[in-house]
Amino acid sequence: MKPAVRPQPSLTRRLLLWVLAALLLVWAGFVAVGYRTGVHEAGELTDGHLAGTAALMLNLDLPPFVDAARGTVRPAIPTLKSHDYQPSLSVLVRDAGGRLLARSGDAPLPPFSEQAGFADLELGAPPITWRSFSQWDASHARQVVVLVRADERDEMADDVAGQLAEPGLWLLPVVALALGAAIWRGLRPLQALSRDVAELEVDKAERLQARHPYREFNSVVRSINTLVGQQQASLERERQLASEVAHELRTPLSSIALQAASLRGELSPAAREQVLAQIGADAMRAGHVITQLLSLARASRAALQQQMLRLDLGSLAGQVVAGYAQTSWESGHTLSVQGEDGLEVLAHPLLLELALRNLIDNALQHTPRGTFVCVQWGHDAAGVWLQVCDDGTAATGAAGEGPAARSTERLGLGHKIVERVMDVHGGSFAQVPAPVPFTCCYRLFSPFTS
Repeated sequence: MKPAVRPQPSLTRRLLLWVLAALLLVWAGFVAVGYRTGVHEAGELTDGHLAGTAALMLNLDLPPFVDAARGTVRPAIPTLKSHDYQPSLSVLVRDAGGRLLARSGDAPLPPFSEQAGFADLELGAPPITWRSFSQWDASHARQVVVLVRADERDEMADDVAGQLAEPGLWLLPVVALALGAAIWRGLRPLQALSRDVAELEVDKAERLQARHPYREFNSVVRSINTLVGQQQASLERERQLASEVAHELRTPLSSIALQAASLRGELSPAAREQVLAQIGADAMRAGHVITQLLSLARASRAALQQQMLRLDLGSLAGQVVAGYAQTSWESGHTLSVQGEDGLEVLAHPLLLELALRNLIDNALQHTPRGTFVCVQWGHDAAGVWLQVCDDGTAATGAAGEGPAARSTERLGLGHKIVERVMDVHGGSFAQVPAPVPFTCCYRLFSPFTS
């Protein structure tokens, strides 16, 4: 049973959620500030109303208020709440001795105090908080106290805060829908680019067209096209490599098949030995091709796993050449080394040794007995170089086997491996003019000196 595939998160949904979260945070802050502002403004309005009423009563020479039975109540206005800027005020008038001269409203009688100004009083049973303001006239003969219930002021504050927050509450879903549509519309070019990338067929060497009018996409398009180009180059190299492998293996395998078929017939002992020897040689050749393929895979893997180190070229060349002592003696070749002492290069040890071994293998396999093979190294203004030279053409003396003609034969899997190694190092590999007395020379060049 296949595991359930989790749906991939949407960038549009994520962006919308973050925007809405920010909007909700701002809206909550707006409501909090509105509530505090409502409380503050309600208190100022109430206190201003108390002070204004007290000043008005002090400047009027009126008889005592009528009794409560004959008092005129406030008109009932349906569009106004009980606290909408018309709070239920109570007014007390006292003389200098504290004797009550006049009274209006339903506030309980507070104790007499000569202090003037605002105060919060707990009056009645059960006690209720009243906001009061007291003021004396100019002769200090009459005191006016104006009172209002504190809960009316709090209701006014809640109402003001609610009226400030209510438009934001109604606008929140509208703004959310508008933002969602705007974000979706704004991300349409990104969605179009995503569709183009999804429809891109790398095998057909397609490229993304720079039809998106926004400069933010230019680097993405360039990067994708660069990757596509690298992929195409890699596929082309792999196709060439497959062709090389098929070519290298076709000849020995065909020869083995023909020689094996001839063994079914009547052969003399000498001819049979010759056929068996040829089968062995072809098998060794096929095995060599397979070994080179394994080396190529090893080079690709080592390029990812191994770090560059500072290497002494003389020491590296000496160790590699020493390993071919027995092979060169059996093949009749002479191996030597020549170069500057103490010359170092920054390289992958395993890969550089692999490239050098392939060049030496090619020199030993494609030159006749008596050939002189030399591993040389040095440096110039451009960097450090390492090369393998031989005098195979001079040893054969054949006019038709010049360096140019033989180089085509020698460019097989071994040189493909060397090219890949030098690609990893950022260097190059090529045939160069051979110094006297050599006739053929292949050079590794690396710009990374230590």
